Amino acid sequence: MSKKVVIAGSASLKKKMQKWVDFWEAKSDHEVIDYPNPIDKSKMLTEYPKVHQEFFRNLTRADLVFVANEDKGGVRGYIGAETFAELAFAVAQNLVYGKNIEIILAKMPSEKVQSFDEINLWLELGWIKLAKERVAA
Repeated sequence: MSKKVVIAGSASLKKKMQKWVDFWEAKSDHEVIDYPNPIDKSKMLTEYPKVHQEFFRNLTRADLVFVANEDKGGVRGYIGAETFAELAFAVAQNLVYGKNIEIILAKMPSEKVQSFDEINLWLELGWIKLAKERVAA
């Protein structure tokens, strides 16, 4: 039985997200069930709610949530509000419902990342961890 993987991160970094999809799919015991995809801006109000709802449903099915926090806008290990919400949702499922979702960050975020203090605390508590492997970006 393969581990169900959900990749969280910035949909605007499509090529980098695809590298992470390829990385996880290359592992014989992993299946990527969702990852960020850009939404056409002209369809944002109609498509976003459906895409968002489906992504959170898939987070409830995940065995592993991988936060592909690539550098963005000059910020190392960028994590925006949306990605932090997805990360927090995975942590909350473990804490409240006793799930055992493995949560991995691609890299340590910069102190410029708004949620840096929470991320650092969650790492110290062992609720999330940093990746041991990297893919060339």
